[in-house]
Amino acid sequence: MRRRLVAALAVLIAMVAGGTLLAVDFARHWNREARPDAEIVEVEIPRGASLAAAAARLEAAGVIDSAARFRLAARLLGGDRPVRYGLYAFRKDAGYRRVLAALQKGEVLTLTLAIPEGLPSVLVHERLMAAPRLTGEVDVPAEGSVLPATWDYRPGEARAALLARMQKGMEETLATLWAARTPASAVTTPQEAVILASIVEKETGIPSERRRVAGLYTNRLRAGMKLEADPTVIYPVTQGRPLGRRIRQSELRADTGWNTYLRPGLPKGPIANPGRESLAAVLDPEPHAYLFMVADGSGGHAFARTHAEHRENVERWYALRRARGEM
Repeated sequence: MRRRLVAALAVLIAMVAGGTLLAVDFARHWNREARPDAEIVEVEIPRGASLAAAAARLEAAGVIDSAARFRLAARLLGGDRPVRYGLYAFRKDAGYRRVLAALQKGEVLTLTLAIPEGLPSVLVHERLMAAPRLTGEVDVPAEGSVLPATWDYRPGEARAALLARMQKGMEETLATLWAARTPASAVTTPQEAVILASIVEKETGIPSERRRVAGLYTNRLRAGMKLEADPTVIYPVTQGRPLGRRIRQSELRADTGWNTYLRPGLPKGPIANPGRESLAAVLDPEPHAYLFMVADGSGGHAFARTHAEHRENVERWYALRRARGEM
């Protein structure tokens, strides 16, 4: 009898010890942090994949050491949220908790493409075609149709799909801003807003000047004056790329449809893809009486109400350029 009690007690102790060891092993795999220098691998989880299918792919890639242990840990500790499809990047031997959380939250691998404010469409196209891990080809988008921003995309996404999102972003932003336009604005259609905003975008790189420059061009439009914006002369020559030299007199006289030195009003189309702030500026321009501006040497502009004031500002600019050895 005594021998049986001793044997039963030994079995019980072994079971408790085994359970403790199992719990310790589970905790180690659940909370483990991957080494900072561990290899990063990508794992594609197909749409509709079950936890078991995802675990098998993770084990095959070396992210986890046991699909069976991972499934058991997920069921016991990970809740009942399903895994989400997509391409993931994990370090090998990552902890189960972090891996499962990423799968359930859909923390898929994303890349970014930056489109700066004022970038012309030919350069938007170049960036799209050079962006890594996109698929397919696209034509040069219509000028002014793309919203400048930093756009996320997934590896393997089609360039056409990303471009469509960029153009939808412009449509939605323009619609929102157009609905909030003020009576001070001189543009009569959303397309006119894009055209004037593209000129503002190319004329000043200082955010605080945007509404002032927009106000100046608004005043000239209302007065029936020519806008006389140099970027509108350059655009048909380079399609928005840098000119790299001074504008020629022949280019100032060329009737291209964009040249605002020849006739009053807006050019026939945008000369770049304007950002949200420039669009907002032409739809709510700064109220003032300025009609002229010239560079002031600091990256900004000197503004004037009369031609006489403008000539004084121009002479100051020329004197500064001569002092710099630029003239």
